[in-house]
Amino acid sequence: MTVNAREFDVIVIGAGPTGENVAARATKGGLSSVIVESELVGGECSYWACMPSKALLRPVTAVAEAKRVAGAREAVTGAIDVAAVFERRDRFTHNWEDSSQVDWLNGAHIDLVRGQGRLVGKKKVEVSSGDGTVALSARHAVVIATGSEPAVPPVPGLRAAKPWVPRDATSAKKVPPALVVLGGGVAGCELAQVFRALGSQVTIVEMATRLLVSHEPFVGDLLAEAMRAIGVDVRVGVAVKSAARSNGGGKVTLGLGEGAPVEADEVLVAAGRRPRTHDIGLEAVGLEPGNWLDVDDALAVKGVEGDWLYAVGDANGRALLTHQGKYQARICGDGIVARAKGNLDGSAWSKHQATADHVAVPGVVFTDPEVAAVGLSLAKATEDGLRVRAVDFKIGDVAGGSLYGDGYTGCARVVVDEDRRVLVGATFVGAGVSELLHSATVAVVGEVPLERLWHAVPSYPTISEVWLRLLEAYGL
Repeated sequence: MTVNAREFDVIVIGAGPTGENVAARATKGGLSSVIVESELVGGECSYWACMPSKALLRPVTAVAEAKRVAGAREAVTGAIDVAAVFERRDRFTHNWEDSSQVDWLNGAHIDLVRGQGRLVGKKKVEVSSGDGTVALSARHAVVIATGSEPAVPPVPGLRAAKPWVPRDATSAKKVPPALVVLGGGVAGCELAQVFRALGSQVTIVEMATRLLVSHEPFVGDLLAEAMRAIGVDVRVGVAVKSAARSNGGGKVTLGLGEGAPVEADEVLVAAGRRPRTHDIGLEAVGLEPGNWLDVDDALAVKGVEGDWLYAVGDANGRALLTHQGKYQARICGDGIVARAKGNLDGSAWSKHQATADHVAVPGVVFTDPEVAAVGLSLAKATEDGLRVRAVDFKIGDVAGGSLYGDGYTGCARVVVDEDRRVLVGATFVGAGVSELLHSATVAVVGEVPLERLWHAVPSYPTISEVWLRLLEAYGL
């Protein structure tokens, strides 16, 4: 039974970082907004993904880096303190309690309705909870910011074996003696390194021929080499054919398409994601539940008349990254305000168009070594019909790299559009390279001519001197 009915300018379904940013931008622009959330305010990133995973990874990379510096490695004694690592992780998640995030909403003058939100018609949302049903209506827009969830592949016996998904791994209270990770993507590689460092015997099984297959080929090769050096059993080009957990919740045995079966205490499925759009009432507006929501560059959902329904972040499938979702949220929130005032700017790179989604998506894999990339790979640029050239340089050959760690191993690549003489992509692998990424992103987004980039002098002796070496290798 409906117990309350309320009207706002903007309704946002999903209170993760993306939803929060849409509501904040709309409110800043003078519109009233409400967020609907069925779990914790702050979403996946705050409690089960970005923040806890990076909190778990930081002690691992700090110790690894110290061990690569003579004088410091002698001071590193004993093993990582697992309890202290988990305790630090718990501080970053606020022990899975969201009152501070709710306080932020209150301070930003954004209303919150807890419960499961469903579209029931044009600009109408019903929210169900144990307290009843709240009927919400929007004057201007409804925004879907429900994110994504792990996809469990249809391997016989896998679901019955009750595998971990990344949420289970990032919130774990104990370390399994043996762990198999299904998937060699970002989450799989990061969590494999975490649990190996915390004491697990770890095996990665990846169906593709290398780890991080969407990156430049040398990325997966360098990362696999580093994984094997710390004792991770990396199996690429191998499919999982079956899974079975022994009686009483014991070990899991995985049958593989190649080689002997592998046994572990837990299996972590990190083999892709699917949109959380199956239970939000898409059918009420003529859309297929469970699908990614196709949007234009203003983030308006295609196939819905009237430009009132929007989708931001993982739900639209454009770039499954928190920072890119927040970028879309800023574009979307400002665009909703502009549309309400009749001054939406539909030109590329305007404040109301998510142009960067197509050509300049940055991302970091926080493994050891780190992987940082933005824009197009050589293969993708070639596929897109660009006349490009790749330039590589070993980061350990610059002074900053050799000072950062003894025997520094890493590589940098830039992809140059030869017709325009600008960068369309850059990839870095090595310790500490995540801090190189924003300079690359600026160069790609700004389409900085190589001749002008030549005048951006890197400080000596820093790892960023690799920029000079790349330009010299190009021929400047």
